[in-house]
Amino acid sequence: MPLGHIMRLDLERIALEYVVPCLHDIGFCYLDNFLGEVVGDCVLERVKRMHRDGELADGQLAGPSRGIAKRHLRGDQIKWIGGTEEGCEAINFLLTLIDRLVMYCGSRLGKYYVKERSKAMIACYPGNGTGYVRHVDNPNGDGRCITCIYYLNKNWDSKLHGGILRIFPEGKSYVADVEPIFDRLLFFWSDRRNPHEVQPSYATRYAMTVWYFDAEERAEAKKKFRSLT
Repeated sequence: MPLGHIMRLDLERIALEYVVPCLHDIGFCYLDNFLGEVVGDCVLERVKRMHRDGELADGQLAGPSRGIAKRHLRGDQIKWIGGTEEGCEAINFLLTLIDRLVMYCGSRLGKYYVKERSKAMIACYPGNGTGYVRHVDNPNGDGRCITCIYYLNKNWDSKLHGGILRIFPEGKSYVADVEPIFDRLLFFWSDRRNPHEVQPSYATRYAMTVWYFDAEERAEAKKKFRSLT
């Protein structure tokens, strides 16, 4: 059986038997060993090179402080990429797999109809004790419905290095702590159901995030933006 066919079957099974039920039941889920060591290493090396070459810029705050970098609120350095840039073949492969996973979720995502996503945001917390305060990715209906984060941190020890993503599920009495370990892929709803924070990082912490858009909400948000401008 061709590898591509096996991969399609596996991704479809993971989407339908794990991702969809988890999103509906608890609002988030993660998959470990998603790419495997060899391909994961290729993604990591490309991200490290971007960082080393000074391609990352301070992350900006949205909302009232839009466009302003405030390190005590958000300490990451970021770069937006499409995946088709030179040397980004492994990143493009990763994005293709994530796209397929979300596509296989299809109509089972409830009210959402996903047909596009953002570019990929490469992010690095440089290990100087900065994090990202509690926030919601999409508090005001900008179209983002699923946040997807791929982590790239080998030998990560949260007791030493911090950097945990803590989710505060709406209406629940518990929090969920996700360690940013190498080759882990995390999904969660982007709206007010999942406020979250990145706790201070004391080692260099890499991640790549993409957001998937609900077509109707995204169109409505674009229409509002056009009328405002």
